[in-house]
Amino acid sequence: MIYPLKSPNPAARYGAVFRCFSGCPGEYPLNEILYQCPKCQDLLEVVHDPEPLRMTSPEEWKDIFDSRFMRTFWPYGSGVWGKKEFVCPDVQDENIVSTCEGGSNLFWAEQLGNRWGLKDLWVKQCGNSHSGSFKDLGMTVLVSMVKQMRHEGKTVPAVACASTGDTSASLAAYCAAAGIPAIVFLPKNKVSSAQLVQPLAHGAITLAIDTDFDGCMEIVKQITGRNNIYLANSMNSLRIEGQKTISFELCQQFDWEIPDLIVIPGGNLGNVSALGQGFLMMHSVGLIDRLPRIVCAQAENANPLYQSYLHGFDEFDPVAAKPTLASAIQIGNPVSVRKAIRVLKRFNGTVEQASEAELAEAAAEADLTGLYNCPHTGVALAALKKMVRRGEVAPEERVVVISTAHGLKFTSFKTRYHTSQYEDFECRFANPPVEVRATYDAVRDALFRCLDARNAQISKA
Repeated sequence: MIYPLKSPNPAARYGAVFRCFSGCPGEYPLNEILYQCPKCQDLLEVVHDPEPLRMTSPEEWKDIFDSRFMRTFWPYGSGVWGKKEFVCPDVQDENIVSTCEGGSNLFWAEQLGNRWGLKDLWVKQCGNSHSGSFKDLGMTVLVSMVKQMRHEGKTVPAVACASTGDTSASLAAYCAAAGIPAIVFLPKNKVSSAQLVQPLAHGAITLAIDTDFDGCMEIVKQITGRNNIYLANSMNSLRIEGQKTISFELCQQFDWEIPDLIVIPGGNLGNVSALGQGFLMMHSVGLIDRLPRIVCAQAENANPLYQSYLHGFDEFDPVAAKPTLASAIQIGNPVSVRKAIRVLKRFNGTVEQASEAELAEAAAEADLTGLYNCPHTGVALAALKKMVRRGEVAPEERVVVISTAHGLKFTSFKTRYHTSQYEDFECRFANPPVEVRATYDAVRDALFRCLDARNAQISKA
């Protein structure tokens, strides 16, 4: 069915402001260069005026979203800007920088669910986006606001971020599309070659710094705090506004039925915060009538939130993150930790961790069923598998795993696995190429040996 473009109540005047996460008095416009509360230095969050949103009924909003979804009406065909009134109404349409982000597919992981005893398992493929990760959802909002500010005459010479790969790729792409200089701070030799080449290709000023992500983050905060260069990391709450549309999109793709359980990888924890904010906003205006459970999955080598969860979130201590195959979440001092904890408490949440062996095996096993996972999605899958084995997930529950990046960014991770180059664990699902002499008999014999082995493997699964 082709929906004609529909509009909300024309009398509504939508608005949003920054407010202190800790509740300090004061409101600040979204076009102000501000990331922390001037009074207490806590993070800010975007707060929308709910009354204009309630002037349009929930059913009307659903029809409006359906009429816009993945259409050619600028800018509403974007999965983010199709929810503009709920995201960032302050940006004029002509200043929006969009690559038609969002609209990523829901993969029904039927085979993987059968292997693990789940009847209704789905993977939200957020890596099927312009730059290959979910970071595009937040970056379109942030860079659009920068373009809006420059249009208004504000001096913003560049936009900068610290990154483990995906944020830098997304920032560079959107800044290139907007004609705005981008600066990225990367930990030297700690991102994949595919991730490194993206900001280089888009013309970003790329600094490889001899430290880890947390070290890069400290430097970029100093740079942006003194030079009017705009900060693009998730401590900037505008990022959250775009990323929260994952929640909207999930509900829309399930015809506004709510999943029972959502598992999402967590590093800097902006994604967990965003996921919760999206569901809470929909709930506040009546688009949904219940909330899902949320599970945050961390790599065992970078697990500060998991450690806090074990103690009931009574305290939080940063850790020195160790190297992990899930390099994008190798973060020991996450910026959005308090926001994430608030969400997990509100959503009956859980935090689980995955070892290097567990994340690599989960990613490889899922790939055997038609997926193509990044290692960070492997962390989420491994966490889910452990919870299923412990009986913490019912077989009939609708479960969604958020896949954060495209597996093609991590070919080295997969190549090393399938050639059994990891010395610390067995690569049980390794599938190396078979070298064969160039004769019919040799090829035939090798082929049928492989077929017999593969059929036996499938039967066992």
